[in-house]
Amino acid sequence: MKTLIDVAVPILTFLMLATVGLSLEAADFARLRRQRGVVLTGLLVPLLVLPALAVVLIRLFDPPPAVAGGLLLVAACPIGGISNFYSSLARASAALSVTLTGLSCLIAGATIPALGLFFERVLKFPLGLSAPLPLLLTQLFFILLLPVSLGMWMRHRYPSWTVRHRDGIQRGGLTVIAMLMAVAVVVDPGRFAVESLSIVPMAAVFIVLSFALGWVSGVVIGAEDRDRFTLAVEFATRNVAIAVAIAVTLLERIEFANFATIYLLTETPLMLLAVWAYRARTAARAVA
Repeated sequence: MKTLIDVAVPILTFLMLATVGLSLEAADFARLRRQRGVVLTGLLVPLLVLPALAVVLIRLFDPPPAVAGGLLLVAACPIGGISNFYSSLARASAALSVTLTGLSCLIAGATIPALGLFFERVLKFPLGLSAPLPLLLTQLFFILLLPVSLGMWMRHRYPSWTVRHRDGIQRGGLTVIAMLMAVAVVVDPGRFAVESLSIVPMAAVFIVLSFALGWVSGVVIGAEDRDRFTLAVEFATRNVAIAVAIAVTLLERIEFANFATIYLLTETPLMLLAVWAYRARTAARAVA
C-alpha cells in the first residue's frame, strides 16, 4: 500500500492541481494582498492548534504507540497539496489554498523539527523529526507551482476549452480518487481492516476537529464564507507524502507510514463530504 501511495498520490496530485489552475487567474492572487490576516491565520494557527490537538487526543484515548507516533508525525507535517483541489471543487478560495500550501512547505524545514522537540518534551515521545528539504522543494515546484501554472496557462490560452471541459476534468479526478481508494483496500484487505480498526477512529476525530478549528478561526477573524471553508480544509489536510518519507527514510518506522496512508484514505471521503455540504449550502443560499 505504501508503494501505491508513493507512486499514485504524486501523479494524482499533479493532475488535480492542474485542474485547480484552470479555475485561477492572476487577479485571484492579487486579492490576497488585502487579506494578510487570513493568510497569517491559515499559516500560523495550525502550527499552534494541531500539535496541541494531537497531544490532547493521545492523552484522552491512549492509543497504541504506532497510532500515537503516526498522529504526531502527521500533525507536524505541512499542508497537503490536494487541499487545493478540495477548495477548487467547492468553489471556495483556491488561490488562498495554493498560497497557504506553498508557504507551509517553505517553512516546514524549520517547523517540523521544532514540533518534534515539542512532542518530545510534552509527551516524552522521542520522534527525532527532521524535514527532508530536497523532497519539500521538489514537491513545491513539481507538485504545486508547475501544475497550477500549467492550468492557469491553459485557461489564459484556451478559455473556451477550459469552460467546456473543466467540470468534466474534475469529475474524472474524483473517479480516479475513488479508484485509488478501492485499490488501496483490495491490495491487502486483511491487513487494511486490522490496521484501520485502530487508526481510522483517531484519524477521523483529528480531521473533523481540525476542520472545525479552521472554520472557527475564520469566523474569529471575520473572514468571508469561502475563506472560512478554505481555512478549514487547510487545517484538516496534511502532507501525507512528506509524512511517509519521514517515517520510512528518516525514522525507519513503517508503522508510522501506514498510519499516514490510512489517514489519507480517511481524510479524502470526509473532505469530499465537506465539499458537498458546502456547495449544497451555497446553492441553498443563492436560491433564498
